[in-house]
Amino acid sequence: MAKVARPPVIAVMGHIDHGKSSLLDYIRKANVVAGEAGGITQHVAAYIAEHNGRHVTFLDTPGHEAFKALRTRGAAAADIAILVVAADEGVMPQTLDALAAIKEAGIPFIAAITKIDKNNADIERTKNSLLEHQIFIEGLGGDIAYALVSSKTGDGVPELLDLVLLASDLAEFTSDTEASATGFVLESTQDPKRGASATLIIKDGTLTIGGCVVAGDAYAPIRFIEDFRGKRIETAGPSEPVRISGFNKLPAAGALFSIAKNKKEAEELARENAKTLAASPERDAAVEGVAELPLVIKTDVAGSVDAIVHELAKITNERASIRIISSGVGSVSETDVKTAYASRGVIIAFNAGTDAVALEAAERENIPIFSFSVIYELSAKVRELLEARVPTIATEKELGRALVLKTFSSGAKRQVLGARHISGMLTVGDRVKIIRKDAEVARGSIKNLQQARADVKELHTEGDFGAEIEARAGAVYGDELVAFAVAES
Repeated sequence: MAKVARPPVIAVMGHIDHGKSSLLDYIRKANVVAGEAGGITQHVAAYIAEHNGRHVTFLDTPGHEAFKALRTRGAAAADIAILVVAADEGVMPQTLDALAAIKEAGIPFIAAITKIDKNNADIERTKNSLLEHQIFIEGLGGDIAYALVSSKTGDGVPELLDLVLLASDLAEFTSDTEASATGFVLESTQDPKRGASATLIIKDGTLTIGGCVVAGDAYAPIRFIEDFRGKRIETAGPSEPVRISGFNKLPAAGALFSIAKNKKEAEELARENAKTLAASPERDAAVEGVAELPLVIKTDVAGSVDAIVHELAKITNERASIRIISSGVGSVSETDVKTAYASRGVIIAFNAGTDAVALEAAERENIPIFSFSVIYELSAKVRELLEARVPTIATEKELGRALVLKTFSSGAKRQVLGARHISGMLTVGDRVKIIRKDAEVARGSIKNLQQARADVKELHTEGDFGAEIEARAGAVYGDELVAFAVAES
């Protein structure tokens, strides 16, 4: 084992239009390693920047889907977060959403007060808005570090990066470089030439050519490795973003990856992962009782975005919410389709066209694109889409209850017992719970009922009776049988 310090992985989060992308763009152009600025001409999911001779990995993925998926697995996509708050607006709803995600991930964060170059910037008011929402920054009774930043002039960016490195030093992030690489999928795309490809973030170990990478139920042979610039490399270490092509299917954002020695081992591991995924389907929103409708919004002019956001804010639903994951001016592009795909979202175009490549990608990935020229029609459609995402909630209704008096025989999952009716009605075929000392020990169903030595279909009168039940565990004297039905609403 060779534990060594590794670079931190940083996520930039905050309210829409508070300068997340501008900050990431400035850092990329000014600090990207080895003078590669200008060599990157298109969006990358992650990149490595350099500050004071040290590397820092920044994540830039729409919708933070990897964050959500990893939280359900008890992992964290990033080591440190930068919470962006614009000096001309202060804390906004999505700021609080981002803060909640950071806290849920259990990672430290730094506040970046952006847009300080704007005429209407009010730094003191912004600091106060942070305090009002229990974000206690340094100098105002708290210990959360912050920096005042302009992504336009670059003022404060070096100080922000200093704080990132300091937080990294305090956390002491390490990795075993001799181990096989493990990490997670940041995003995946379908490339016309290379097929299913994925951007991976290595959290531990070293990735080398050979073997296969397995991410969830997807796998790919490691024939070549590309760094964040698209340059082919022989190996990649901890915290490095890499791109692997040739997956048998698109791996899910947030899927954890590991390395298999060969294709046979990779196929077996992917099959096992598929069984696990099938046994515990992803139903986070339904469990929490709240679903999301992720939206990508494209408009003809910037002012239209504000008008649409304002209109959509009027749409409320107790069990579903709208989340704008991206917005911009111009035609719907292939990047917009990828963004929607990563979040399982929908694209809304307002007085904006869709280019041919985007149409092809949307059809291939089954991403809906809705176009409007009237804002109220747009609002009505979004309301309809939101209602369609409302998860059903299963509730159990007690039908009848009985007390177990004696057990006569039991076989493989089946048991004959004597019981006394307490309340309600028990019917052959009913689902039933076995309750012992107020705790549920098993679930099953009623296969047969007898009263006065005669078979009956249902039982709803006081007295003793016999029953045959099927359950994974048997009942004992003193248990209660509770017949129930499940209703969805």
